[in-house]
Amino acid sequence: MKTWDSLKKLITPLLFAVLVLLFCTAVSNLQFGHSTRNKAQLEDALARAAIACYAVEGIYPPDLQYLVEHYGIQINNDLYAVKYEAIASNLMPDITVLEK
Repeated sequence: MKTWDSLKKLITPLLFAVLVLLFCTAVSNLQFGHSTRNKAQLEDALARAAIACYAVEGIYPPDLQYLVEHYGIQINNDLYAVKYEAIASNLMPDITVLEK
């Protein structure tokens, strides 16, 4: 009986620690998936806005600020850094979104 009680006292905290670790890992994975999805959505929105600009105006936007002002793009500058390189008015710009 004493062996079982001492074993039970050892296993209970260990089991609790494993459950807490699994829970923390699951929460971390959810946050990573959410962050990745938001980044992809921003990249897609920027590309679609640039294409819409070309379709309407006949030129690609000269800079990122143009998309923000004229096409309603919203960028969370605390979370993302956007690199926007306009090559020529008739070529799709190079758009890169990086997480800070």
